[in-house]
Amino acid sequence: MEPMSSHPTTSPDPLSFDQPWARTAAGANTLGVGTGPSTPAVMPTIYERTTAAALAHGAINLGQGFPDTEGPDWLLELAARAIIEPETGPRNQYAPGMGLGELREAISAAAARRQQVTLDPESQVMVTTGATEGISASILAFARPGSEVLTFEPHYDSYGACVALAGARLVGVALRGPEFRPDLDAFEAAITERTSMILLNTPHNPTGTVFSTEELTRIVELARKHDLRIMCDEVYEHLVLSDARLAHRSILSIPGAEEVAVAVGSAGKSFSVTGWKIGWITGGAELVSQIRGVKQFLSFSSGPAFQWAVAQGLEDDRGFFAQNTAELEAGRDLLRDGLQELGLAPNRAEAGYFVVGNVSGVTSLSAAAFCRVLAEEVGVAAIPVSALTIQHLAAPTDELEHLVRFAFCKDHATIAEGLRRMREHLPAALAAHPPSANPTAAAAGSRAGTGNL
Repeated sequence: MEPMSSHPTTSPDPLSFDQPWARTAAGANTLGVGTGPSTPAVMPTIYERTTAAALAHGAINLGQGFPDTEGPDWLLELAARAIIEPETGPRNQYAPGMGLGELREAISAAAARRQQVTLDPESQVMVTTGATEGISASILAFARPGSEVLTFEPHYDSYGACVALAGARLVGVALRGPEFRPDLDAFEAAITERTSMILLNTPHNPTGTVFSTEELTRIVELARKHDLRIMCDEVYEHLVLSDARLAHRSILSIPGAEEVAVAVGSAGKSFSVTGWKIGWITGGAELVSQIRGVKQFLSFSSGPAFQWAVAQGLEDDRGFFAQNTAELEAGRDLLRDGLQELGLAPNRAEAGYFVVGNVSGVTSLSAAAFCRVLAEEVGVAAIPVSALTIQHLAAPTDELEHLVRFAFCKDHATIAEGLRRMREHLPAALAAHPPSANPTAAAAGSRAGTGNL
């Protein structure tokens, strides 16, 4: 069994397929070869393949972005009590389609308290089955078939899948290291008459970049100028580390954003309960209503006991947010220092779960090939950032093809063991693949122009 080698042999344009399932898989970089060379088949996601490789080779899994510890005990106890001993109404039957009123009120109050954003909980807040459903429903609501959807690369793989399912084309503008700040001139230049929507992510996965007020303001102005809709993925809003140079600003705090933008939040990321699948969408009442038209026919509603517990947590996190970010920061420092020692040039990683390293200084291998060697010969699993890009537009020499994502949302002993294995085994594993004498300079700006429009 070679889980990490199960990778697409080609990276086809998603819109070259008529079948929605094939378009979606191609958009997520999970379309492979089936029973024959001309028969497509859906492969596991990069996250599933990484976990399979870790299990097959006994590797430390620093790939997937979920904590290996549980959320706070008091929150788990609240959910358990709501299931077994419901005190304020049924907690095991359908919740309202827009979400429990208690949770929508708590989300509204938190937005006012933390971001000075006023939201009507009845019409401007909708609970979703995880942030991914909020992302999917937003894209399906606003991405017109045949249009283009603009985002920054690398990006959460759900974006490409959902855009392709909607019959639209994802266009990427790269965030370039080492700072990974958005190039808004290149972003504006990528807007055409075909553009229908913008997908943002701040704090950003996987680079940890926190977008500034000025950057968000310009993007909102571009959306208003070109009559575009914005989905801003803000699932890491509570995971900004103490040494970050910028505080998180919600897109909805920008003047004029309410008319063009919605924000997506996540209880799973905020409280380290990713399996609960509780997320939310906030924004202007008209936009939220339009997304509801899609969302109500996806999952309809999610677990009311979990919703009720999250509402209590948002009202009073009992110091968990500060404690969690302090633990994440210690893990980030441990991992970043170790990667630096190994020559992998880690970035600052000011928020979220991940550090991004660049392998071009230690090997001529691509990030994807490096991750196979890392799992099979070193015993550590990580994710190539190229899996989080628009692969049918990618060039082998592009900087994004040499970046690797490592997760620091793990127990510190787990991180330390992963680093020990890398110090002990990585040099020998890479001995046959030394770095290029003249590494290619990173390509700049947008890769939009290389596709078949």
